[in-house]
Amino acid sequence: MPSRTKNSDIIVGLDIGTTKICAIAAEANSRDLLNIVGVGTSKSEGLRKGVVVNIEKTVQSIKKAVEECELMCGQQITSVSAGIAGHHIQGTNSHGMVTVYRNRVVSEEDIRRVIDAAQVLVANDREVLHILPQEFIVDDQDGVQNPLGMSGTRLEVNVHIVTGSVTSAQNIIKCCNRAGMEVDDIVLEPLASSQAVLSPDEQEVGVVLVDIGGGTTDITIYSEGSIVHTAVLALGGDHLTKDVAIGLSTPLAEAEEIKHNHGVAMVSMVEPEDMIQVTGVGGRQTRNIRKQVLAEIIEDRFREIFEFIGSEIEKSQYRNVIASGVVITGGTCIMPGSDELACDVLNIPVRVGFPENISGIQELIYSPKYATSVGLVRYGINNNQSRLQFSGDETNVFHKVSRRMKGWLHEFF
Repeated sequence: MPSRTKNSDIIVGLDIGTTKICAIAAEANSRDLLNIVGVGTSKSEGLRKGVVVNIEKTVQSIKKAVEECELMCGQQITSVSAGIAGHHIQGTNSHGMVTVYRNRVVSEEDIRRVIDAAQVLVANDREVLHILPQEFIVDDQDGVQNPLGMSGTRLEVNVHIVTGSVTSAQNIIKCCNRAGMEVDDIVLEPLASSQAVLSPDEQEVGVVLVDIGGGTTDITIYSEGSIVHTAVLALGGDHLTKDVAIGLSTPLAEAEEIKHNHGVAMVSMVEPEDMIQVTGVGGRQTRNIRKQVLAEIIEDRFREIFEFIGSEIEKSQYRNVIASGVVITGGTCIMPGSDELACDVLNIPVRVGFPENISGIQELIYSPKYATSVGLVRYGINNNQSRLQFSGDETNVFHKVSRRMKGWLHEFF
């Protein structure tokens, strides 16, 4: 079941990020237009590169964000759809094949068996988070989206399997439980972001979604409406902040402030005479420096991030099928010039992704930094209203994930 408050018409998404925790509540009356009724954010403490490293600090950060969301929507939040990210996330394409026995007509049982066959090589220390079917093949007929009821003797499937560290997922659930909420589902964060910022046309024609978070950068490639490649880079906005702190000899908190207030992604956007004030470390005197120095520091790191992204796109061997180009999102992409620099480095059309088709308190969350939170809500609504046609309750991948979450709780906590 999707995450809800005590009011069954409300669904809540919880983005547990490296730099911020964000809870967003929306009415579940439409999968097309989300009516946002509550939002709460807090500084994230206790996470590093998307992974929980301090349970108690993470719990307090979650509580603060959720309480703020509750005050705004006027309801108690008892369950959430939580996002998961981090360098431990891995994605791989796999293939399964089974023989159709009964009357040579594909049944739900056949679909269950072929999906199970596609994931037999998953390592024991990895937990399957998502099994995303790309296409079914009935005998020699490929490109089948729903094989249920089709005649044939052999059923095959191509899927993209997303796995994560079991302990990392367990810790996210444990933090939410200690904050007083159940986890109804756990969702790969870039998968959630894609539902907030990508159009169906982009996913069909081919597109790369790049979600630059605080600790990591998530890369997701779509082709013909399906995910064909996922990857995580251990680089993000926090690295920009640390570079600024070191380069300008200023405390991290001051570096973050300078980055947000004066940062640009390209040196060419700065006038030579522009100056900024910088506070020294350990009470040292405030200095005036050229803004170009700051821009040089930021551009160098941004350029490195986009070069790594370009290498990942080439390694995926899907560069020729991304006719829609690249969509960048996440809080770091708010910086002026980030899309222009990405376009220059990648030599591909680039746009910044904002959460679309939202109403209510839209002005508070219409920003790339809320893409994941909005996507988690939309994911929950789509999952509720558009269950997989080819599966019964036991074969629905998303419900299997939910039941697995509860199984972990029972076994380990």
